[in-house]
Amino acid sequence: MGDQYQVITAPLVNVRITSNLNSFMSEKRYDRGLTIGDLKGRLELVTGASAGSMILEVFDDNDKLVCTLNGDDSALLGSFNVEENYRIHVTDNSKKMGEFEDVSKVEKYELSEEEYSKRNESVRAFMVKNKLGKYNEEEQQKLEEQKRALEREEEEKASKITVGSRCEVKVLGEPTRRGEIMYVGKVHFKPGIWVGVKYDEPHGKNDGSIGGKRYFDAPMKYGGFTRPACCEVGDFPELSYEDDEM
Repeated sequence: MGDQYQVITAPLVNVRITSNLNSFMSEKRYDRGLTIGDLKGRLELVTGASAGSMILEVFDDNDKLVCTLNGDDSALLGSFNVEENYRIHVTDNSKKMGEFEDVSKVEKYELSEEEYSKRNESVRAFMVKNKLGKYNEEEQQKLEEQKRALEREEEEKASKITVGSRCEVKVLGEPTRRGEIMYVGKVHFKPGIWVGVKYDEPHGKNDGSIGGKRYFDAPMKYGGFTRPACCEVGDFPELSYEDDEM
């Protein structure tokens, strides 16, 4: 008869772990059959506190102190009032706050280029063995040829774009813009040939200058740079309000 009124406690309990040594909180699941000594050993890995000097306090959902897990390290966790989602706060006054979060004092391990090249299990060794990426000479040669072909195509297109011409600029994902060609040539901020445009409307990004270097004059937000492939020269009149309405 008495067994039907017995309270059965779950063998595992989820608890939140905080510490005076760091600013983060973690969630852990522990067996209620753990001794307090074993629990302290596990909390060393979580908080960096020393088992021999840590103080354990249990707080409920309202952050009210319930009990302390100190004294007999052979006592079982299940013998204390530690309920689901309670918080165990670890205090270790022998160490400083943030001591284990400051990585500036950690000596970094550096491997020389020569030593790394000797390793057979490295990513580089795998790529060399399987001729992947930059270690595939044939593929790299094809990419280089494609790059040169695109450069020639860009130069040819740029040679037909003259300063003072009207143009229409079409960039994927952006509205079509019209304006006047103000500059054609290389720039200091990116490789390749670029076209400087003074737009009819303030749909640009600058005034014809970037990083303190001026390429042409335009009102602020009326100037911009685009690739020759995005720029079409022709008799493009300035868009009027009526055109936009249509």
